[in-house]
Amino acid sequence: MDKNRKIVMKKQLNVTDLAGEKVMIDFDTGKYFVIKGTGNDIWDMLQEEITPAQIIEKLLQEYDVTPEECEKSVMDFLEKMQAYQFID
Repeated sequence: MDKNRKIVMKKQLNVTDLAGEKVMIDFDTGKYFVIKGTGNDIWDMLQEEITPAQIIEKLLQEYDVTPEECEKSVMDFLEKMQAYQFID
């Protein structure tokens, strides 16, 4: 995934905030997912056009984490979302 390419949402999911977690239901596949912690922040950022580099930059301002760790975590999360065909 290119860090400077804008992420596009491919699928609208039913998302419910529940005690600090996001519960997402993909009605097409019948699967559900729970997102916790910074995954919540990343998911919220994906609701607008944004690049992975911008997500990393925002999280580095918010959390005490190394740039390398932040980039790896963000890219891993985005790759999972892409594998589930939620984003492109």
